[in-house]
Amino acid sequence: MRSSGAVAGALLGVLGVYVVLRRLVFLTAAVSQTAGLGVSLAFYAQIHFALPAALTDPLLGAALLTAITVAPMILGKGGHARRTDSLLGFAYLVGAAGALAVGTRIVQESHDVQTLLFGSAVAVLPEDFHTLLILGGLLLALHAWWWRGFSAASFDPAGARVRGLPVRLLDATLFLTLALAISVCTRVLGALPAFAFSVLPALAAVRLTPNVGWGLVLGGALGAAVGFSGYVLAFVAELPVGASQALVGAALVFLVEALMRAPLPRSLRWGTG
Repeated sequence: MRSSGAVAGALLGVLGVYVVLRRLVFLTAAVSQTAGLGVSLAFYAQIHFALPAALTDPLLGAALLTAITVAPMILGKGGHARRTDSLLGFAYLVGAAGALAVGTRIVQESHDVQTLLFGSAVAVLPEDFHTLLILGGLLLALHAWWWRGFSAASFDPAGARVRGLPVRLLDATLFLTLALAISVCTRVLGALPAFAFSVLPALAAVRLTPNVGWGLVLGGALGAAVGFSGYVLAFVAELPVGASQALVGAALVFLVEALMRAPLPRSLRWGTG
């Protein structure tokens, strides 16, 4: 579980930098909840419809619903921000309420559903950890390779088009990788820690660092630290793991903000404040 938290924290800590800088926090909240609904529906289908295991894999259910959730961001155009926000709000509410409602119909997997919603697991199956590790490694490798393109498409799309970069493709890839990362982390750890990892380490990283490149590096490092130390705190203080990881992330943001506001000489600060 400690290693899973560190891997998930590192992965979502990197992607979270784009989430924070592009003000997409509500998107990650909606995606994490719809991923939870996807996992719940997969459990429900396994029990009540006797479908083949390949069609009712919880990760597949999570990935499918998260892809649907980010579709408005990929297909939408400028000027439709209000409609997109409304759709994300709708997705968040349907995901949260749907997971709770479906959970009442799958008594055999009730513990898994509670783990999914609140991140209360104290152990992770080896196959789930391997899936997280492999997928996380592939996504991090892609983002290390394409980070300049993702940054240009995210923060200077007009300039990126002038330079001949495929902005729509880069944006679509960014949103799909974010959806995939959140879906697998939700499946393995739960919706609460997945949402926390995608926001809190990045909030601290962008406050400390002067540019996107360093922000991505520091976001991953802080995310891994939050995931690991949150598990340790949960073990020592007998707290739910997901809640503990979220609280550690929140404490990190508070400490960084206090540090940046403290009357220190500017030469001692990495970020610009």
